[in-house]
Amino acid sequence: MKKITKTLSLFLAGMLFTAFAFAQTTASTKIKTDNKMKMYVIERDIPGAGKFTPEQLKSISQTSCSVLKEMGPQQIIWDHSYVTGDKIFCVYKAQNEELVREHGKKGGFPVTAVYEVKEVISPATAQ
Repeated sequence: MKKITKTLSLFLAGMLFTAFAFAQTTASTKIKTDNKMKMYVIERDIPGAGKFTPEQLKSISQTSCSVLKEMGPQQIIWDHSYVTGDKIFCVYKAQNEELVREHGKKGGFPVTAVYEVKEVISPATAQ
């Protein structure tokens, strides 16, 4: 029973994060952004992140959104994040890396590493 409860909790947390990311992405497409926006993947070391409750993930998301609103969507946009065991990987669009780091500092989120995305490939790339 514990395993089922844990699995269900993780599934619900994933669904919450996915729904929020979709809403954020949909909202961000309505915002006119400068062509100078670059895409970044942010690695965050957060022990136990994969065990966060839906309420904890909601709280983190709300904090992030508040900071983003303060900073301005013309400068930085959160696209989505992946929660793993002890890390969260976030995808952002921003004018520069410094804005990504500033967001982390203002929100109290650790920034282990920031990687600028140079290209995006998928199975469609093989066609």
